[in-house]
Amino acid sequence: MRYAVLSDIHGNLEALRAVLADADTRADDVLCLGDIVGYGADPAACVDLIGERARAVVAGNHEYAVIGRMDLAWFNRYTRAAAEWTMAQVDSDCIAYLASLALSTEVHDATLVHASPRQPDEWDYLVTADDGLAAFAAFATRMCFVGHSHVPAVWSLGSSGPDHERGDIDVGLDAGRRYIVNVGSVGQPRDHDSRAAYALWDVDARRVTVRRVPYDVATARAKIQAAGLPRFLADRLSAGA
Repeated sequence: MRYAVLSDIHGNLEALRAVLADADTRADDVLCLGDIVGYGADPAACVDLIGERARAVVAGNHEYAVIGRMDLAWFNRYTRAAAEWTMAQVDSDCIAYLASLALSTEVHDATLVHASPRQPDEWDYLVTADDGLAAFAAFATRMCFVGHSHVPAVWSLGSSGPDHERGDIDVGLDAGRRYIVNVGSVGQPRDHDSRAAYALWDVDARRVTVRRVPYDVATARAKIQAAGLPRFLADRLSAGA
């Protein structure tokens, strides 16, 4: 069994379609770690597509903002403007779907959560080695997949000691270790690589690989600007930052 594990799509339909096309030839099913909406110009279309394709989906902080479970004052001005715009673009069925999403779930021997398995509704970032290593006590499965920081990374813990690696990982899953994997971002990478990122989890081969997929950045940028969203949100797609 092979899963495409996606996170932080952020209304970027061009990136999502490219990732799903890439995953079609490599994965048997799709898992989504949230933040389907926010920032990009196609929130409803992205929600529809994930709803059709994903076996399991959990909520991110941008879903919580759009359905009114999170105070927009928590966000910076660009994020807040995008959240307010997104609220006006989605219908009641979309809101109901987003409201139905749990904060975490389990598939096989993995926990799926948007930000951190520790207090998922606090939206903590796992960035440093210490951030990730402190989170292992918060889940019981062998693996945990996260997003939220938009930067791929892996933390592992076992008898030979802890380990942490950032970047486009390709990791064999050793029997005696546990893992937290950040799968990066489909729709708004922030590691200075503008290509969409997602993880391919091969359960039988015991391997996780982060894949990078080119997509039509120019169209995604043009849609953001045409929608009247902050230009910063369009420009950062080109820089991957």
